[in-house]
Amino acid sequence: MIIRPTPFDHPDAVKLNDQVQLEYAERYESDGDATPLDPSMFTPPRGLYLLAYDGQGRPVATGGWRAQDANPEGYSDGDAELKRMYVIPEARGIGLARRILAVLEEDARAAGRIRMVLETGDKQPEAIALYLSSGYEPCAKFGHYREYEESRCFAKMLPRN
Repeated sequence: MIIRPTPFDHPDAVKLNDQVQLEYAERYESDGDATPLDPSMFTPPRGLYLLAYDGQGRPVATGGWRAQDANPEGYSDGDAELKRMYVIPEARGIGLARRILAVLEEDARAAGRIRMVLETGDKQPEAIALYLSSGYEPCAKFGHYREYEESRCFAKMLPRN
């Protein structure tokens, strides 16, 4: 597997984003995730978007972070928000999400962010298990879905090395 920085609006990123939106729609019986996102949010040093490719050059996983600071949606100064973590079904179970998560955490730390935060939902137990096993802890709700009962928010401090 090759993991490389890629613009959020790259065709491969769009393809996988469309796939994750379909999965959200199915799991939550909704139209998918309506969180406003713009490609510029994932431009270093205020963010990063990654794509993982298999040995045949097919995109199989994504993940990104974007900088957040204190605002009315409940973020705190120095936050890095994890977005669009996704692994296609055929590539699940080999530790790819964990590898992407580690790269994103290190990049956010290097960019001066002090806490990684994420919002997921109660119908994504695999994601919740990944985050809990990676040192994330439940935190006060924030973000676009903070008013929803199904929303689950987690945070992990990013101490300097």
